[in-house]
Amino acid sequence: MARIAGVDLPRDKRIVIALTYIYGIGTKTAEKICADSGVSKDIRAKDLTPDDQEKLRVEVDKYRVEGDLRRQVNLNIKRLIEIGSYRGIRHRRGLPVRGQNTKNNAHTRKGTKKSK
Repeated sequence: MARIAGVDLPRDKRIVIALTYIYGIGTKTAEKICADSGVSKDIRAKDLTPDDQEKLRVEVDKYRVEGDLRRQVNLNIKRLIEIGSYRGIRHRRGLPVRGQNTKNNAHTRKGTKKSK
């Protein structure tokens, strides 16, 4: 089983898809990682040689992924809250941050309906 950046990659998926299971890596980044490391993007994760796994690890280490990325995102949100920006206030109140309508929608952010 291939373990890259602390994530067990699914064995039966192509490596380009399996890399997207790592937080912070999407399809385009996964394709770039495969191209830069010289690993075929059509190979299955279970068929990777230890040498290929090491090449992928080295290439993934160049990106901010998993814990470091989550930490950075949380610090950015905390900073917005501390400086009292509009986006920070929306985060604090649990409302949509990016200008979505809240009269009829936004139940995911607002939570269950509160009776008066």
